[in-house]
Amino acid sequence: MTKNQTFNPGNIPLEKYNKLSIQVSLNGLSFCILDTISNTIVNSDRRLFDKPQTPIELQGHLKALFAKHQLINAPFAEVVVVHNNGLFSFVPKSLFDEKELANYLKLNAKILANDHIAYDTLDNHDMINVYVPFVNINNYIFGLFGEFEYKHSATVLVEALLNTSGTQKKEPVCYVHVDGQQMDITVITQKKLLLHNSFTYTTKEDFMYYLLFIMEQLQLDTESTKLKLFGNIEEDDHIYKLCYNYIKDISIFIPPIPSYPMADADQNSIDFTLINAL
Repeated sequence: MTKNQTFNPGNIPLEKYNKLSIQVSLNGLSFCILDTISNTIVNSDRRLFDKPQTPIELQGHLKALFAKHQLINAPFAEVVVVHNNGLFSFVPKSLFDEKELANYLKLNAKILANDHIAYDTLDNHDMINVYVPFVNINNYIFGLFGEFEYKHSATVLVEALLNTSGTQKKEPVCYVHVDGQQMDITVITQKKLLLHNSFTYTTKEDFMYYLLFIMEQLQLDTESTKLKLFGNIEEDDHIYKLCYNYIKDISIFIPPIPSYPMADADQNSIDFTLINAL
């Protein structure tokens, strides 16, 4: 009996106490595994693609990643899949009708008649996020692990920011999460969501255009509105420097994410939404 097994009730395989979190998008995918006994991240990996993939190609990449880390049919206490795409829309709970899911999306996203539409409930914030998950990915995960939970990345991101925004002053704060060539803009005031949207950009000028467009639409003053950038960005980044030319109050935001000790996992492979889904 090993030292670890001494504290293992009934000698159940230790892997059965692990929780798997997976994030999938057409631009990349990642996963991390939390050992719920030691509260330690024991494994993680990330893949970014040079160009957007199809859902079928995405499934192939996920299968290869799982095979590399010997995760196929591995036992987990819980599995969570985070779908990251632009096919989503937030709806106030008071206006939500489960029979109208397609109508919430069709004005903002291109959906097909046979698309499966799901929704997440943000209980503490009276909102519903209606979205289109990658059905082939869900089917693949179910075939490997059985029952699992899935949600949209916007749900995880917005809920985490709202829960950690604290008692803000009346002035809105603009958060921008940067991941590869994707930017997620979230504007919050007094723990209320004003806007959340996701854009894919190619150049720093694209990034600046989307950001200034959002600020203009919400009538946010570039002189006084706080801009907080986080994710895959630093102060010496060319995007940060460009934003600094237009927006006065800008900073790198270090969100208070769950703090898990790292074993052999790479910290850079764990995204904000991925770890907040645990």
